[in-house]
Formats: sequence, C-alpha cells, structure tokens
Amino acid sequence: MIGRRSFGKALGVAAGAAAAGPAGPWSAPAAAAAPAAGPAPGAHRAFPRIKQIRAGVLDVGYAELGPAHGPVVICLHGWPYDIHSYVDVAPLLAGQGYRVIVPYLRGHGTTRFLSARTVRNAQQSAIAMDVVALMDVLKIGKAVLAGFDWGSRTADIVAALRPERCKALVSVSGYLVTSLAANEKPLAPKAELAWWYQYYFATERGRLALEDKALRHDLARLVWDTVSPTWDFDDATFERTAAAFDNPDYAAVVIHNYRWRLGLADGERRYDALEERLATRPVIPVPTVTLDAERDPFTAPGDGASYRDRFTGPYEHRTLPGIGHNVPQEAPAAFARAVTDADRL
Repeated sequence: MIGRRSFGKALGVAAGAAAAGPAGPWSAPAAAAAPAAGPAPGAHRAFPRIKQIRAGVLDVGYAELGPAHGPVVICLHGWPYDIHSYVDVAPLLAGQGYRVIVPYLRGHGTTRFLSARTVRNAQQSAIAMDVVALMDVLKIGKAVLAGFDWGSRTADIVAALRPERCKALVSVSGYLVTSLAANEKPLAPKAELAWWYQYYFATERGRLALEDKALRHDLARLVWDTVSPTWDFDDATFERTAAAFDNPDYAAVVIHNYRWRLGLADGERRYDALEERLATRPVIPVPTVTLDAERDPFTAPGDGASYRDRFTGPYEHRTLPGIGHNVPQEAPAAFARAVTDADRL
C-alpha cells in the first residue's frame, strides 16, 4: 500500500470531476468516462506467456505486449496486487503502438532472487533500482513509467533520481517518496486507523500470518474489499492475482518493506547514498500526470495540492470519481489515457 505520510492529516477523499485531457486516440465514450471500468465480470483476460530475464540481483518475470520497437511503457504494480492490475491497460496501450512491459516486483509472481544469500530487502531505493536494472538488460534507454501504490513510489524515485531514463510519468496518489523522518511522527488517530496492516506486520503475529497461505490470502482479500469499495470484482479476478503471493520470498519482502518504512528494519548500505538523496524530497522534472482516486481511503484531500510543488516539468492532475485504490484495474481506459497524455506533454 502507499506510504503512511502521504495519507496526510485526514481520511477524507478528494472530490471533483476528472480533469479532461486533450483529445487522444481512444474512442469517445471510453476516453470521456473517467471511471471507465474494466471488462464485464467473467471476461478474464490473460497475459501471453510470462518472460524471464536476469537483471541485477533478480530473475525478473514480466509480461510484454505491443510492437518490439515501439516506445516503451513500464507499468508497476503495488501491494497486495500483481501484474494483472494492468491486464486491461496493457492491450489498450499496445493497440496504440507502445511496447508495454509489466514486471513482477521482487517477491511476487515468477520474479526470484538469483542468490539465496541476497538480503530480502524491499526498501524503496532497492525496488527502484530493480527497474533501472531491468531497463539496462532489456536495452531500454528511456521509458514512460506508470504505477500505483508501490509502483507509484518506484516510478517516482526513478523519475527523481534517474530522470534521463524516464520519458514521462503517471503516478497514482502523486508524490510517494517515503520520508523515514516524517514516518516517526504520529498522525491523528482516525488517520492511523487505515494503516492497521503496517502495525500488524511490525509484529511477529503479522509475519506469521503473511507466511501462512490461507491467512495471507484472506488478508489481501480484506484489503481489496476495503480500499476499493466500489469495485465489483469477482472471485476469479482476485484468485488470479493471489497466485502471485505464493512466491517463496513474498512474506519476507512485504514484511521488510513495511518495517523499513517505520524504522524497524535496516536497509542495505549499498543504497545509503540514494536514500540520502530521497530524504531531501527531490523534485521530479519529467512530464507527469498524477491521478487521485476519489474512493481510495489513502487519497489525500486538496486535489493534489499537497504534492504539486514536487513536480517541476509539464504537469496535469486528474481526480477519478467513484474509483478506489487499484486504479489501473478499476479504470483501465482512464489510466491508459493518462499514459498517452503524459507522453505528449
């Protein structure tokens, strides 16, 4: 899930209609409807075969759609989700000529660590450098980066620290770079309530629950139901993603991510310099479209005002009425359009 401090001071959600972007390549009905849903229940898309490639410390599993020499879009998922958050977005973008790469993050799906000795680290800069390593091995010089939840944070960091590798950015919930210092300070009690799982994962009980297949399945389902209150997904949709949680490193990666954010787990020294830069809240200079989901309990009030100053390049902000946390899967047409619009800014 998204970083604790980005929740701001309230549980309230941003209201308002989605910003109307410039005319794009979508059919008029699909492009105009900001809360565009995915396919009808029962229309379960599948990615083509999952590819594997060694990149950095990982053997990365990823889906790929679109022409091999098209402009590249890398779509990044969050927790507790997987690549299928983009199962409807990817064909839309591929149909517009993009080469779409959708990797499993470390600890998810078919992505594996190359060595048993590698620390199962999930601090923010480590995950971001996984993306850079993947781009390097695939010989992708520059790509549009698009993400939500962990994926937003990861895309934000690459755009901030390696802007020469990021052609444009789509970031759900805006600027999600974690501040460890800010995370030491308590929020209002009502705001803290939404972060129950972070405190759960800080305990041994939480770790054991995440290692238990049945309990982690039900925990993830509870999170889906809670943070996407208007999304009428069916059991098959959830089970397709839940299979990605059977990765042998899933529990270790998720637990480390949330404990690191709360200052309860150490990172690795190799990332210290990057984390020092991130602690300064570096600006993001690349063309950006930010998306706020109206029904996401983590959407901060203010219609993006709380993070507007972090984006210094060409910029648009949109609020999606009636949409919850898993924006690309709940509103694939709106998300895909944000990608093409960001690419033209």
